[in-house]
Amino acid sequence: MSTRLQFPTDDGLELHYKTWNVEGSSRALILLHRGHEHADRWDSVVPQLEMPDTAVYAWEARGHGQSPGVRGHAPCFMQYVRDLDAFVRHLRAAHGLVPEKTVVVAHSVGGVVAAAWVHDFAPRIAGLVLATPALDVNLVVPGALTGIRIMEDLLPGSTIKSYVRGSWLTRDPAAQAEYDADTTISKDISAKILVGLFDTGKRIIGDAAVMDRPLLMFAAGADKVVKRGAIDALYQNYGCEEKVLLTLPKARHAIFHDLCRDEVCGAIRRFAERCFAEFRPPSLTADLSHPATDAEYARLRKPLPTPSLRGASFLGQRILLGTAGRLSKGIRIGHATGFDSGESLDHVYQNEARGSLGIGKLIDRGYLDAIGWRGIRQRKRCLDEALRFSLARIREAGLPADLMDIAGGAGRYLLDLLEDPETGDDLHVLCRDWSQSALDTGRGAAIGRGLSARIDHMRGDAFDEGSLANVSPRPSVAVVSGLYELFPDNERVRRSLRGLFRALPPGGRLIYTGQPWHPQVEMIARTLTNRDGEFWVMRRRPQGEMDTLVADAGFTKERQWTDDFGIFTVTVATRPA
Repeated sequence: MSTRLQFPTDDGLELHYKTWNVEGSSRALILLHRGHEHADRWDSVVPQLEMPDTAVYAWEARGHGQSPGVRGHAPCFMQYVRDLDAFVRHLRAAHGLVPEKTVVVAHSVGGVVAAAWVHDFAPRIAGLVLATPALDVNLVVPGALTGIRIMEDLLPGSTIKSYVRGSWLTRDPAAQAEYDADTTISKDISAKILVGLFDTGKRIIGDAAVMDRPLLMFAAGADKVVKRGAIDALYQNYGCEEKVLLTLPKARHAIFHDLCRDEVCGAIRRFAERCFAEFRPPSLTADLSHPATDAEYARLRKPLPTPSLRGASFLGQRILLGTAGRLSKGIRIGHATGFDSGESLDHVYQNEARGSLGIGKLIDRGYLDAIGWRGIRQRKRCLDEALRFSLARIREAGLPADLMDIAGGAGRYLLDLLEDPETGDDLHVLCRDWSQSALDTGRGAAIGRGLSARIDHMRGDAFDEGSLANVSPRPSVAVVSGLYELFPDNERVRRSLRGLFRALPPGGRLIYTGQPWHPQVEMIARTLTNRDGEFWVMRRRPQGEMDTLVADAGFTKERQWTDDFGIFTVTVATRPA
């Protein structure tokens, strides 16, 4: 017997879900429906998935079924991924769900949502099942995706009608008729969401090497809806050794409603039992780094062969940046202080195009609109949410509103935080940094804004364990923003985290940022310079690696925010009592 309930998303919607809850169950399956569909589509499937002592939860995505929202629409594709994270947090709080005893079963579009969640949020679930994931949808008409991108640019909010009929999905005539007669299934999908689906699929395939949850994938031999090549590519790139790809030769896309449904459900039950029996920890090296990004970092540090087309391309970009590019104020700042410097970030945050000779302003606009800088601006908003969340939690715990940023530079965002009446008059801030000039600038700005009594600027090494551990006053919230991403080795990060664990009281919060993925990591490494005047070569830390470092220091991950592109993350962790 199922029960229909609701859960709150982070942006205030109440989405529906169904539960076949087993009282006292310690294990769970989470089911994600395909695009256009709804939670009731699992009613005929759940009896075939039932296992002893295992609860089943099926969500209903926003804009689908009885969940609110325009049919087939969302602010962006990543909103579905955030909703999934909110759903799992709700299940933990409301039903006692244990991630390490949970397997996620996701179909079609739901498979891309689940894969992005596993990649971007690095949940410690027991296993992942991707059933005919819609990593590359068959749009039938050549050039259709380009046309849809143009449509969305010219007519934001455009809707596409699905061409899929029941006969495309299943060989079972009864299931075909049921699908075609189901008025709760909406054929609409937002052009923006469809574009985001393609882009997310491509991103996950390209970086699947960092994904470490045991995987069971299904491909349908007669699938007209999604392309097989993308499924094979994800499987080949996937980082966990415990992975299985099952091809159902004659099946169509909707394998849970096709003639092969018994075979599919049986394989899922056997896979889930293996996952429940033994939890697989992340596959990291001795220093807790990920082998895939270690290898990428080593490759980016090596010069490209000379001559080579790629080398010539990056050389051309460097020449343009060093000549015409200097008409842009942002590029001039980057050349003078490093493209990773605080001065560069200030220009990016201001997001006001400036330059010389008229064309410089246009160049600067293009520079500021680069996907990485757009992500940086979203990271700032995520950090603001994390700060407010953390301050609320420590006040609930009766801890003093003392906050420390261990590498805050001039601390401009900290001054903005202090000026906001919603953060409370009791908030006191310690801004530490290694740069005395940055601290002097921040101190002067604090005096000018009448905030000097509520913020202290102190010189300190963010990687000195003893200095951090003995800081006074003892902070209730510690912030590490944009720092660890600049340093490739984990040992200094581990020292810093150990010091912060000792500095924070039980119930204190740690806020840390991450950069698990970046589409321009090679371009940056080959063309831009850092604060030391060297090529800006970054070693990406997958979210699972960053979370493991934090857990190794003793913290417990509590909440995460991610930008719309999957580039930057902001996470809150708690020092346990």
